[in-house]
Amino acid sequence: MMYSLTVFENLINKMWLGVPSQDKMEIRSCLPKLLLAHHKTMPYFIRNKLCKVIVDIGRQDWPMFYHDFFTSTLQLIQAPSTTPLGLIMLKTTSEELACPREDLSVARKEELRKLLLDQVPTVLGLLTGDLLSSLLQTPQAAKLLNQPIPILDPESEHICSLALDCLTHLFSWIPLSTNITPTLLTTIFHFARFGCDTRAKKLVAVNGNGHNNNMMQERGKLGVLAMSCINELMSKNCVPVEFEEYLLRMFQQTFYLLQKITKENNAHSIKSRLEELEESYVEKFTDFLRLFVSVHLRRIESNSQFPVVEFLALLFKYTFHQPSHEGYFSCLDIWTIFLDYLTSKIKSRLADRDQVLNRYKGALVLLLTEVLHRIQFRYNQAQLEELDDETLDDDQQTEWQRYLRQSLEVVAKVMELLPSHAFSTIFPILQDNLDVYLGLQQFVVTSGQVHRLNITAENDCRRLHCSLRDLSSLLQTSGRLAEYFIGDVFAARFNDALRVVERLVEVTLYGSQIKLYDMETAVPSVLKPDLIDVHAQSLAALQAYSHWLGQFYSVVQRQNPEQFVSLISTAMEATAPLISSKVPEKLLLSACHLLLSLATTVRPVFLVRIRAVQKIFDRITDGSARQLPQEGKVLVCRALSNMLLLPWPNLPESEQQWVVRSTNHANLISTLTREYRQLKENAGLSQSKMSLGDTKVVVQETLSILRYIVENISGEVTKSRQICYQSLQESVQVSLALFPIFIHQPGVTDEMLSFFLTLFQGLRVQMGVPFTEQIIQTFLNMFTREQLAESILEEGSGGCRVVEKFLKILQVVVQEPGQAFKPFLPSIISLCMEQVYPTVAERSSPDVKMELFELLYQILHNNWRFFFKSSVLASVQRGTAEEPMENEAQFVSAMQAFGQSFLQPDIQIFKQNLFYLETLNTKHKLYHKKIFRTTMLFQFINVLLQVLVHKSHDLLQEEIGIAVYNMASVDFNSFYAVFLPQFLGSCDGIDSNQRTVLGRNFKMDRDLPSFTQCVHRLVNDLRYYRLCNGSLPPGTIKL
Repeated sequence: MMYSLTVFENLINKMWLGVPSQDKMEIRSCLPKLLLAHHKTMPYFIRNKLCKVIVDIGRQDWPMFYHDFFTSTLQLIQAPSTTPLGLIMLKTTSEELACPREDLSVARKEELRKLLLDQVPTVLGLLTGDLLSSLLQTPQAAKLLNQPIPILDPESEHICSLALDCLTHLFSWIPLSTNITPTLLTTIFHFARFGCDTRAKKLVAVNGNGHNNNMMQERGKLGVLAMSCINELMSKNCVPVEFEEYLLRMFQQTFYLLQKITKENNAHSIKSRLEELEESYVEKFTDFLRLFVSVHLRRIESNSQFPVVEFLALLFKYTFHQPSHEGYFSCLDIWTIFLDYLTSKIKSRLADRDQVLNRYKGALVLLLTEVLHRIQFRYNQAQLEELDDETLDDDQQTEWQRYLRQSLEVVAKVMELLPSHAFSTIFPILQDNLDVYLGLQQFVVTSGQVHRLNITAENDCRRLHCSLRDLSSLLQTSGRLAEYFIGDVFAARFNDALRVVERLVEVTLYGSQIKLYDMETAVPSVLKPDLIDVHAQSLAALQAYSHWLGQFYSVVQRQNPEQFVSLISTAMEATAPLISSKVPEKLLLSACHLLLSLATTVRPVFLVRIRAVQKIFDRITDGSARQLPQEGKVLVCRALSNMLLLPWPNLPESEQQWVVRSTNHANLISTLTREYRQLKENAGLSQSKMSLGDTKVVVQETLSILRYIVENISGEVTKSRQICYQSLQESVQVSLALFPIFIHQPGVTDEMLSFFLTLFQGLRVQMGVPFTEQIIQTFLNMFTREQLAESILEEGSGGCRVVEKFLKILQVVVQEPGQAFKPFLPSIISLCMEQVYPTVAERSSPDVKMELFELLYQILHNNWRFFFKSSVLASVQRGTAEEPMENEAQFVSAMQAFGQSFLQPDIQIFKQNLFYLETLNTKHKLYHKKIFRTTMLFQFINVLLQVLVHKSHDLLQEEIGIAVYNMASVDFNSFYAVFLPQFLGSCDGIDSNQRTVLGRNFKMDRDLPSFTQCVHRLVNDLRYYRLCNGSLPPGTIKL
């Protein structure tokens, strides 16, 4: 049976045009009779397939040849014995006719949509009036949501679920209009109540009856389906004015449902009530609340008939009694959306800012308090211990980190709206937990070299664990709020921020002095990580205030800086001891990041003179820091380099002490690169005293440090860059000398090219033209076609990355203004088109291709006059006469490469290259150039249209349509008179009559929307004709 139906389906969808009319009539007559006779006995999947086949016939023939197709479906619904069958037919009709696939012409799609829209009032009236309302067994107009929920028999519940499922699909394409009546909405909301009815669950619990259990599941399913209907309506952002009254009615009914769900009584807590509900119902209800707040709150908020504040109170209850973490996260998202809305509203209405805030202040205060409670073990230990803090998700965070981050985002948004209240709520809690932490010193017992924390009772250890976890969270909270103390509000909130920073400095110093991270504890697997985390978080929180410290420094720099100097000196005293290989890595990296922030963001003049900082310099220069992990070493070296290179704020050039700083920086770099520079003296690896492995480590570690040092100053003043290059000059020359030796070691070459790329991006001017030319020439000589092929053939390997970096360096070179590097253009173009492109053209190599095409684009964009010589003035004077062209062969080969890329399956490269062509047209009138217009324009349009026809890059339909328009608009007359007939003439699989129809349907519009609509119509109908023609029996005469 299934095979037979598949044959019929294929016949109807692909060969129906060629079927004799008598056979069509017989099929149209037989299949519905078969369905009617056996629908109750055949398996459901056979029945659904048969419905689909009948609807497919209607899709082709209704109303002309199958005039009773739709009316027979409505009659099935109206007859009690066939109501379920009629609803299945109706939903299938909605799925197949409202949004049909490509196997119909655009004209037929439009006709079907119009026919269906004409039937909407009848269908909705039948579904909600005659069917759903009658099953609720109450008068239509008098239904109140607080009535008891009626008990439905299984058959009625089945019919209701089918009807609601059908409505959900109908609402996905029916426009909001007067067809969606108050009665309809009320009826659907009645069914939404079924999802929050807990009485049936009690019956099941009491009776333990399997039948009752099934009944409960069906009732829950009705609630879920009703909420799906409502959400389908809610998701429509474009709401006609006349529909806003219905929206208000919907929200009032939702308000009732929310009251019902969050109602407290002696027998039920809100959480237990939510736990009893279907999980999918709660999800749908949360989706509804999100849609309401994100899409419609702005419409309804000012309406006096909707109690917004009371709604927020119910949302608050709903949020903080969610039975699952995912449900809670979803509700926090809703609050985030609301807070964003409130913030933007206040910013746009500064005049009545206080009035708006006062309206919502109570809700915001409650929200802040409860979110803070939820992240503290003191109040919420059982739930928080359920969170996984080990497994990383796709965003590289654990479940606990995600929980804390989302909570802190809500806290931060409340802080932005109510800064004083938020601070006065958070700071005392931080103080309480800090007091516990600072009080641990009295429990430290020392015996010889061993320090032990003398807290051993199980209950005390558990309380300490909770307090430390809470302190860690609150330190992160205080760091997250740092941005609300800077800028325009710096002076107004100075005292609050100072209190926080002083406490943070105190606690970091305390942690470093008594070395709690190195302490023996009663439960080392729990308490030791807690102590390390608190110390690390205190450093991270202090780092977050570096911008505040920078602003503080600019205020006190010339007068009374004592307090500021004390803060920085103490912070350095806390940081310096932690930069040691004996310190846990988490703590070490936090200290390094703080040091880097103070050196980069705050930049105090006296920083290098602080004794603790000088100790760090000594540790780096005497080699004792060699055991540090590479990441920590890089951070420290960046910080020390920045102290010497970055200009001090608010000081004139004469007070910058560049001479002394330059000497010190040269000494620092000399020490860091000593081993690396010695490699050159060995004149090759054969005489090296080190093994190849050790040499690679030295190269990679040294260049990694130097690269970050250069990156840090690339946007700084000229003097900083000059000093940096003077210090690095010898290392750069060593790198160039070593490059040929390591050309076959992709890992080392990758690091070397990363270093050179950073040099080109940041220190081009300082390197000077002759040396830069030497570097480029060395690279061009080394990267022969064989070497490139060797690298690229190792797809996804280090070799590919090497070629990518090389192409990135060339991108920087070709973007350089002026004439210095213009002589290299022919060599670079030759490398691209004769060496790299032939190697990657037939391979996927997506990353290399992306960089290659960006290089070609940059060559064209930044060196347009290399190809088109004339100036703008000459073009204006010459009028329409064509400008002379040079280097035509290179231009044509580049364009051909772009054209070929549109024939490849990689959608990212297609999108990038289409953007590049469009940009070249916007900036340089590419499509208007004679060479493009006369030899390439129609080829590009043809390729883009073929891509649309073959559906290979459907995600880019809109971008392709716009590009075709921009190309055609160069000469619309030629497009319509020459290209379109040629294109249609070259299309196989269609006959001359169909070509004529396609050409006639492509209106000669010249505006973008109409033109792109015609393009998509052409593509759709061409595919449709090919589908039909390809399925016809040989010798069929097409009318």
